[in-house]
Amino acid sequence: MSTDLVALAVLMFLVTYPSRAVGLLAPAIDRLPEGALAYLQLVGPAVLASLAAVAVMVVTDEAGTPSLHVGIEWAGVLACLGIMAWRRNLLLGLAVAVAIVAGARALGLAGAPV
Repeated sequence: MSTDLVALAVLMFLVTYPSRAVGLLAPAIDRLPEGALAYLQLVGPAVLASLAAVAVMVVTDEAGTPSLHVGIEWAGVLACLGIMAWRRNLLLGLAVAVAIVAGARALGLAGAPV
């Protein structure tokens, strides 16, 4: 087992956690402008979304060269976004997205990206 990514995980924690904890740590957080509050609340989800986007859209070949990947994962993401817009339910959207990708892979319609 490799520990190469532990430092990256710690760095990600140090960047995202304080922005999410500001509401608990700053007693006058409610006096900030509405735009600043929205920004602070959305930093963590934006970082997670960017990590998920890279995991869905980019694959690396044996030589280490990244390339754009278009596959069943995109259909899962679009389904999740559609359900989020329609039902306002993240859990349902994620469950449908996972079911689409897992079902396509189980049926042999799509393989896991390398």
